[in-house]
Amino acid sequence: MKNLLQSKYYWVLLLAGLVLLNWLAGFWPLRADLTAEGRYTLSKPTRQLLSGLREPVTIDVLLSGEMPAGFRKLSASTNDLLEEFKSVGKSNLRFRFIKPGEGMNDTAKNNLYDSLSQLGLRPTNIKAQTKEGEGKEERLVFPGAVISLKGRTTAVDLLQGVSSEGGLESLNKAEALLEYKFANAIRQLQVDTLPMLGYLAGNGEPVSYQVFDLIEHILKKNYAFRILPIDSVAIIPPVFKAMVIAKPVTPFSEEQKLKLDQYVMQGGKIIWMIDNLYAEMDSLQRVQNEFIAFDRGLKIEDLLFKYGVRINQDLVQDLNADKIPSVVGSMGGKPQIQVLPWPYFPLLTNYSGHPIAKNLDYVLSQFPNSIDTVEAKGIHKTVLLATSPESRILATPAKVSWQSIRSEDDLRRFNAGAIPVAVLLEGNFPSLYANRLSAEQKQAWENAGQPINTVSVPNKMIVIADGDIAMNAVTEKEGPLPMGMNAYTKYQYANREFIENCIEYLVDESGILETRSKDYTLRLLDKKKLEEGKTKWQMINIVLPIVIILAFGLAYQWSRKRRYQKKS
Repeated sequence: MKNLLQSKYYWVLLLAGLVLLNWLAGFWPLRADLTAEGRYTLSKPTRQLLSGLREPVTIDVLLSGEMPAGFRKLSASTNDLLEEFKSVGKSNLRFRFIKPGEGMNDTAKNNLYDSLSQLGLRPTNIKAQTKEGEGKEERLVFPGAVISLKGRTTAVDLLQGVSSEGGLESLNKAEALLEYKFANAIRQLQVDTLPMLGYLAGNGEPVSYQVFDLIEHILKKNYAFRILPIDSVAIIPPVFKAMVIAKPVTPFSEEQKLKLDQYVMQGGKIIWMIDNLYAEMDSLQRVQNEFIAFDRGLKIEDLLFKYGVRINQDLVQDLNADKIPSVVGSMGGKPQIQVLPWPYFPLLTNYSGHPIAKNLDYVLSQFPNSIDTVEAKGIHKTVLLATSPESRILATPAKVSWQSIRSEDDLRRFNAGAIPVAVLLEGNFPSLYANRLSAEQKQAWENAGQPINTVSVPNKMIVIADGDIAMNAVTEKEGPLPMGMNAYTKYQYANREFIENCIEYLVDESGILETRSKDYTLRLLDKKKLEEGKTKWQMINIVLPIVIILAFGLAYQWSRKRRYQKKS
């Protein structure tokens, strides 16, 4: 071996070894994720999903061609992720990067763009370099992907639910959500039997265009769906995996509450979206100045209190709020209108890091109440959404006014800290009706096919102190807008994504949603330190390599000269 290495053909052995090593690596690829947050490590649910693929999945990523740096970075991160997907999914996962409309005439290109828009992909107009030395062209970029499996097709919007105003931070959040979005899309295409969801009716819950987006684009799109009038059934059928209760306006009877309570005891999940106080924009527009928000009297306080929360009789205000047109003065007898933040419409965010709301853009609320968690044995509570620290509570009687902030003193009162508005409850829920029913009532329930339970099986529910969080605006020209969209600014907040995540967390057992909890740390350079050490690092990067090369050359010449001097 020593003689072989010293021969002039040693390079043949080296080349053969490299070819053999490369061939073996194709069969047993080894990857090492050296990032602190495990950026390139797929979660266990994702690996199980991909390794269980029985039919090929085709992914077309629409991020190719010349693009601004932010989109190129997103494209590179998507490629890295899909390479990881392919290493697990093997031949059943195929992907490619394409530039939509390339090589097509205008008519075909427009038809393609329309098809992508119908799939839910929103285009972004960008300016990109055409060729080196030439100018820039404007073109549409669809930051998303189209996924196909078993003849079914869905789209993934890589920027959906992420703020479009956050620069690098927003793109970083989009990258952190890549694994969840792709894995969840593949899971949805695989499912043949959809969970049944119910939309409760009977207490004034809206069934109009106000819930068009909720019903058509979330409940009907992703689940088997039925509207369930609560008074039409003796018990809530267990076929419903979850019930959505959206903004009831009339009181619940004891019989109705018993049905909901026993539905929870049997393992049924509920999303409560409750407005305790009557506070509507219509009322403010009618009276033109101000009105007092009053109690709706829903009579579900005892039920929710038993489960571990209390929705208070108050209104929450926040300086971090959505904008509405406001009259700021007049000129020539005409009102001067500006779009200004209105503190009754707080923008909610997540502080707990729970995967339901992590890495989401703000969630828009309208006249929310505050939530307190109360003692309930065996129930774990997690705050999903809260206001900013610059908020305050208006206790009953709560006044709604166009001008609720009139002075610096009013501004200083926004110091209540982050106020909870949405809470996740998990555990074994106690029944409100334990030891409260007569023998005849118990017998009636048994005759209906469901015995009375006093403690639930392990279960979970979500309570949101805002009935409008899942509502959508409706305009005369455009009809129903997407959930969370401001009708004036056309900015869409992450309400739809939040509600989708809530439902998925309650009914999905695959654990894919847990991938939303990933952190992508932005390791940005400290600009102050960079400026202070600019000269030093320039010397290290420019001069030091030259010095090393010169030193190596001198050392080599000295060694070579010395070696030949000894031979002579």
